[in-house]
Amino acid sequence: MQALVFPGQGSQISGMGKDLYESSAVAKEMFEQANQIIGFRITDIMFSGTAEQLRQTDVTQPAVFLHSVILAATLGLTPKGVAGHSLGEFSALVAAGALDFESGLKLVIKRASAMHKACTENHGTMAAILALADNKIEEICSQIDGIVVAANYNCPGQLVISGDTEAVTQACEQLKAAGARRALPIPVGGAFHSPLMESARAELKQAIDDTHFNTPICPVYQNVDALPHTDPEQIKANLVAQLTAPVRWTQIINNMVADGFNSFTEIGCGTVLQGLIRKINNNVEVNSISNL
Repeated sequence: MQALVFPGQGSQISGMGKDLYESSAVAKEMFEQANQIIGFRITDIMFSGTAEQLRQTDVTQPAVFLHSVILAATLGLTPKGVAGHSLGEFSALVAAGALDFESGLKLVIKRASAMHKACTENHGTMAAILALADNKIEEICSQIDGIVVAANYNCPGQLVISGDTEAVTQACEQLKAAGARRALPIPVGGAFHSPLMESARAELKQAIDDTHFNTPICPVYQNVDALPHTDPEQIKANLVAQLTAPVRWTQIINNMVADGFNSFTEIGCGTVLQGLIRKINNNVEVNSISNL
């Protein structure tokens, strides 16, 4: 049984969507609709912008979302199950029919704006911890003064922590002393998936509450609890909670495999999720469709 998975922020690349725009009338129409909704020609930046332009908050999240969702739409796939990593959960929800294209894009725009505002209010950062047990990382983070929490359970041996800058720095030092092979600062604008995103969570909640969600055509495995959901109200509640809660990607893949999924197709730029899935379970088939 095949599942579709969708990447999150960080998968953007200059040229993304250009071939789609030029080869598909459906894609071109959707991209132009997006330009109108966003209020500027995001396609110009996606197709020929610099890496720095693509890293701007109001560009990155909608660009990644648009590429995945429009690519999925042109493929005409009918998924049996979907999941998305952080931002990718919005792409997954559109692919599963829980959100229509316009509503999904508007929520992503609101999410990007709210997160940017939270980053300016509460300066924080993230770091990737390699080759140390999850429970050891959680234990050490809990003992640090300040805010530092597990943010992304990406795969066995790779967990991302998030919090205020000083606390993350202290945690990295202690985690290396405890045996982590590496503790790598991640060049991001804030402490995503941590309590420092609370103001963004509250702002996004209002937008999500005001948006109509449909019953999806297949289960959506959500970041917050790694479980499959089809109830629109529960999906909305989990989507709100996602901003301050960790991404449980390892648990999502393990649960999907346990539920019978043995093939995973990554829809979007890059192959990051492919690599993570192989490290979680090397007995499943993984591939990607990333037509730029």
